[in-house]
Amino acid sequence: MSSSCYADILIRIESALDAARAVFARFTPGEIAAEYKRGLDPVTEADLALDKVLHKELLREGEGWLSEESVDDASRLGKNRVWVVDPLDGTREFVAGIPEFCISIGLVEDGRPVAGGICNPASGETVIGAIDCGVTYNGQAAKASQRKNLSGAVILASRSEIKRGEWRQFSGEGVDIKAVGSVAYKLALVAAGRADATFTLTPKNEWDVIAGAALVESAGGFVATLDKAKVTGNRRNPRIAGLMACGPFLKDELIALLERHTSMPEQARSR
Repeated sequence: MSSSCYADILIRIESALDAARAVFARFTPGEIAAEYKRGLDPVTEADLALDKVLHKELLREGEGWLSEESVDDASRLGKNRVWVVDPLDGTREFVAGIPEFCISIGLVEDGRPVAGGICNPASGETVIGAIDCGVTYNGQAAKASQRKNLSGAVILASRSEIKRGEWRQFSGEGVDIKAVGSVAYKLALVAAGRADATFTLTPKNEWDVIAGAALVESAGGFVATLDKAKVTGNRRNPRIAGLMACGPFLKDELIALLERHTSMPEQARSR
């Protein structure tokens, strides 16, 4: 990875991921009790322990914090730099023992996702990067898919969206659809060129996608919400419309695919 003005941030992200791996080592996926929040989202002892260690490792004076497992503090809105974190994205998979969950750490600077780190401790995969220096996959330089057309492309789909039947409409489009848990993990795989594209048709929260969006952009890929030209962070309402991400040459075809099957807003089409 080349020199970066976010070098100190990347060091902090790596340190935080190391600390998080140590926390994960105390738990066995598939053998952990879960409680359920409103909306039936699961939360485990691991989620809370990870949130605590990430907060300690990452946050410095003058920075803001937004995490799925922390009470939101509105003072973050006045900060230039804000950490946007999901301590355990893919908790359902973690509880079920499916190795498709991850730690997701993103940094937003003046609203823009600028750096991120995503680690899947079950598969041993780590993607880290920043917008001025590219990304690494397990320590080796990586970039988004250079595929030129969508035919035969590997598109990662939400396991729950497939289960609900929402992806049936894409089955005749000549793409290879693979179900994977954790939207952050899917975005990390796209950033590292391990898959060609991903999209989600349902709203997400900033902590689900900010790190992945930073990584995809850092890797030279394309990422956008379905109703905005760019993914932005540290907003008062952290809810984000469905997301799409792909290698740089697949943007137009991916947008056209979504146009054929969804009522995609003009802002995303015109970017």
